[in-house]
Amino acid sequence: MPASASAPPPRIDALDAARAACLLAMAAYHLVWDLGYLRLIPEPVAMSPAGKVAAHAIAGSFLVLVGIGLVLAHGEGIRWRSVLRRLARIAGAALLITAATWFAFPQSYIFFGILHCIALSSLLALPFLFVPAPLAALAAILAIAAPHLVAHPLLDAPALLFLGLGSRVPQTNDYVPLLPWFGLVLAGVATARLARTSIATAPLARWRARSRPARLAVGAGRHSLAIYLIHQPLLLGLLTGLAAVTGPHPRAGLAAFHAEYRGHCTRTGGGEAACRVAARCVSQALRREGLWATGARGFTPAERARAQALSESCYAAAEGTAAPP
Repeated sequence: MPASASAPPPRIDALDAARAACLLAMAAYHLVWDLGYLRLIPEPVAMSPAGKVAAHAIAGSFLVLVGIGLVLAHGEGIRWRSVLRRLARIAGAALLITAATWFAFPQSYIFFGILHCIALSSLLALPFLFVPAPLAALAAILAIAAPHLVAHPLLDAPALLFLGLGSRVPQTNDYVPLLPWFGLVLAGVATARLARTSIATAPLARWRARSRPARLAVGAGRHSLAIYLIHQPLLLGLLTGLAAVTGPHPRAGLAAFHAEYRGHCTRTGGGEAACRVAARCVSQALRREGLWATGARGFTPAERARAQALSESCYAAAEGTAAPP
């Protein structure tokens, strides 16, 4: 690799503003996730197919910007002191996230999330700052394709899950494995290498934040790590307080309950139409008798017996053999 460069390159306000836009999108996604987790909305929208696409798009945007930023910061020679300081901050924050989620969500703690991926990818991408740009682009394609080409159950070992090459997705609240996501960092590197001259002379590179909103956005982009660490505990704390006052949304989990009930009902021999009618009947009966919210914390034996009786009565009614409860 080329020797260390001494003078840091000037910052590009537009790149910091782009990071701020990603931060805003991420905060919006986490807000929706928190609302679903705390049952303040009918269904956990963040876990829907559209929600997962949004989460992947936000994470991918961050990682592409990481690659672009590496080229702009170290393309003339690696500034090792800057690299090590940045790595210490990001890796330290990643370990903090792991420790905090271990205590808050022990069954789904974050062992390799976006910060872990950024830290490791930032190191692994350094050699690609100086190889021909088409080679970096080819490496990006291979990294993105790797999970589809190499995935194997042997790589499900806990120590290898960070690679992303296993046959299953582990239970964790944020999983951004090295592959395929390192490929997006390399895509950013390749893009910046190919367009470096035009980037330096483009109008966006010369743009300066002068209005107050623009300065706030650029400032947020320059302190993205601090905002990342602070925003989710703040959101979750505020919404937890709200949930304690309002209680869950009255229809929270309704669609999931209907789907689960119908699945169990048909697996045990029920007719599809009768199971669909019975699912609606049971959810209405549970709400009417004050057992719907109770089910979120688990039934007592007496409540469980009453819920089972309601279920049996509803299914009998659905088959036309009895009146609804």
